[in-house]
Amino acid sequence: MSFSFDKNAEANEPNKPSKKKPIFPVNDLLRSYLKNHGREVKQPVSYNDLLHVAYSVPLKDKNGNSTLWETVSYDMNHWNFIRQGLVEMYAILKTEGDLTFTKHLDVARIDYCFFANSNPFRIRIVNKFNDNYDHYYIKQADASRIYGLELEHLLSPNRITFLTHNNTLVEEHIPGIPGDVFIVNYLDEPLTNKIRFAKEFVKFNERCFVRLLGDMRSYNFVVDITPDIEDFQYRIRAIDFDQQSYEGRKNLYLPQFFKENKAFVDLCVKHLNKDSIQQYQTEERTMMAFRVASSRLRLMELLNIMSKDNISTKEKLSQLKNGLAEHFNDPIFFKCKSMGQLVKRQLKQTLQKNLALIQKNLGKFED
Repeated sequence: MSFSFDKNAEANEPNKPSKKKPIFPVNDLLRSYLKNHGREVKQPVSYNDLLHVAYSVPLKDKNGNSTLWETVSYDMNHWNFIRQGLVEMYAILKTEGDLTFTKHLDVARIDYCFFANSNPFRIRIVNKFNDNYDHYYIKQADASRIYGLELEHLLSPNRITFLTHNNTLVEEHIPGIPGDVFIVNYLDEPLTNKIRFAKEFVKFNERCFVRLLGDMRSYNFVVDITPDIEDFQYRIRAIDFDQQSYEGRKNLYLPQFFKENKAFVDLCVKHLNKDSIQQYQTEERTMMAFRVASSRLRLMELLNIMSKDNISTKEKLSQLKNGLAEHFNDPIFFKCKSMGQLVKRQLKQTLQKNLALIQKNLGKFED
């Protein structure tokens, strides 16, 4: 695949995701999968419990700018009910429900985002002994987002901790520097290794396209910086999975085509040649193929459930089938009858050569 910036994105058209994606319910098959793999756990507080807000105030950053979050408050009776439940929920998420340490934990703040599709609540848990804090999120349980989280867990270099219960989704906080903040504050810093970061952006771009994760604009992913021998390594991690195989336009599954990511694309074009880009794309596909091979039974179980589920519209499904068939010059995509089938076909289309090489090499090793 060529690596460039789509000029249409300068005007934010046509590479613009849907303004509001509907919430898709969790069906019985997906619920059974979540139970079998330890994701469905009874929670002391539900998403609906947090909706009983008494009042809220806008949350500003340290520079006084709007964050699109609001800090919410509750009347005392309701607060006493949810406060201990939120601490216990943190223990369930972090220590498999061991409540031994909850006596020195408390809820420092609850924030609500009215901008995001899932309208999440962000819970800040504080250690009363040393004031250290951590976050986690409570959201509406959306089937497409759950598929996105589980595919991230199985196919990416990252592991994700999340739990569901009825209409409630609980997610761990993914630490890192938001991509849009990284552009402003870090990208041009002397210590930033631009070549290494460009390599990581190419790999991230490839991961998103292979598993059809959409809408990876700079504020929907974070950058994790790790000190390394004489330098730094970078890892880009998605933090928003609402647009897992929902949109119809192919380019919405390629971060390189968003105007918000133009600074990253310019970096890749400046520091990487065609051969290097193809090398990094092949490296990423090879690593994804290894992950597919190691988790094939669980992955196929998930994809078979996803193939029978409805997580988009007929119009978007038809549009994406056309886009992928044209991109790969392969009419086999027209046979897909759901977004889940498209994801399965896309994985086979992009990783089959890498999987064949892995099987061949494993055969030599076993001989």
